[in-house]
Amino acid sequence: MGDMEYTGTNLPTLTPGDAAEFALTLHDAPAAYLEGDPVQVLAYNPGASLRDRREAFRVVYDAIVARIGEPTLYGGSAEGPNVRWRDGRRLVLLAGNRSRAQLSVHDTDTLEQEERRIFDWGGAWSADEPHDFDFLPYTWQLDRSGPGERPTEGPGGRQASCLEHFESALELLLTAWVEQLPVQVGDDWASFSVTSGADRGRQLLISYGLEDGLHVSVDDRDGEDSPERARLMRSRGWKSRDRGWWQTDFPDPERGEVAAVARLAVTELRARGTKEPEELRARDASCKDRGELWLPGLGIRH
Repeated sequence: MGDMEYTGTNLPTLTPGDAAEFALTLHDAPAAYLEGDPVQVLAYNPGASLRDRREAFRVVYDAIVARIGEPTLYGGSAEGPNVRWRDGRRLVLLAGNRSRAQLSVHDTDTLEQEERRIFDWGGAWSADEPHDFDFLPYTWQLDRSGPGERPTEGPGGRQASCLEHFESALELLLTAWVEQLPVQVGDDWASFSVTSGADRGRQLLISYGLEDGLHVSVDDRDGEDSPERARLMRSRGWKSRDRGWWQTDFPDPERGEVAAVARLAVTELRARGTKEPEELRARDASCKDRGELWLPGLGIRH
């Protein structure tokens, strides 16, 4: 490999070109590197915005994809991207956290069994305990039948213990989308709806895409179209009404706007009678109707 750059993390960082060559080695000849230490390919600036982190990662990601092709599984965690080139014997992982992104290669079964244990045995037992959605291996994954072999089992999941934990999980997921989705799927949108057993038949829709930004809306066609109703809905955080749906949009969201969407969604669910996450279900999760989108870090059934 060529020259490395040195960053504020005091760890050497591969240039994008060298990262692509190293990814090819891990992909085609992994034996010497299996379970070895990850190699840093990007260092994020402290306090970087979601947009800045996104664009910094794009340079490295594009170089790697140009060299070894599209991944088997797109995805990411609350900490950073989590992208996989996978078959039955080896899994090349391009993963990020708060400070850096790294390349590594793993025995497929070993890594995935460990991740299943994290999903199966972690989590808060009650609302009084801290949640661990930010420590999950990934909060979202997308399978678009790319090269390699998809897992025989779908990803695990984590049930929120209270609506406050669900709000945190939702905020972490949407933050990950804003940072990670545009790099991996371009302008494609991702969306899902939330329904509640306490308010059957109603949908709360959440979506994000680079072109349209972050969107949340709720079906209020059975509500009155009156000034009093409008004042009530605006007091919860809704901005406009269109054909009976109240909606709020943030064209270029950052962390504050993401938190506002999560807070608005849970405020609306509470106002309509939801008391526990067990009453909620995520439906119609999709990324531009291509492939299978999984949301194991959302905190509710789907």
